[in-house]
Amino acid sequence: MNYPSIDDLKAQAKRLRQAMDAGGTPVSHSAALEIIAKQHGARDWNTLSTLAAQSQTLPPTISNTTPAAALAVGQRIRGRYLDQPFTGRILTLGELSGGFHKLTIHFDEPVDVVTFESFSAFRQRVNAQIDENGISPRRTSNGVPHLVLDI
Repeated sequence: MNYPSIDDLKAQAKRLRQAMDAGGTPVSHSAALEIIAKQHGARDWNTLSTLAAQSQTLPPTISNTTPAAALAVGQRIRGRYLDQPFTGRILTLGELSGGFHKLTIHFDEPVDVVTFESFSAFRQRVNAQIDENGISPRRTSNGVPHLVLDI
């Protein structure tokens, strides 16, 4: 997902304020910014503004030769989660001991994490750990890694 520029996001907040005022429910500018952040799937305005700034400067995807250590917040990625293909963006990233990384991914489209035909359960945001090859150490009962990044 590409985020609008910070100026565009602020303009959205201004239009929201105007619409709310016209409807008789005035909101502050900071409250409007927080609402816009939620609409874009971010935790708060600070998170959204960081993601928006980074999406304007980062390349659209990572190359197939980039090591996991070169991943960055806001970066576009693709891979498989519970053996389902996905594309998305890294929201948080941290380094763990032993060469592992922890990350939060927001999928562009929700991923069905249930294999039964009788029902579905979709996830759009997940937390995971990966090794230096972009593979989760955690596995499903049939041995498939929970997460595999195409890096």
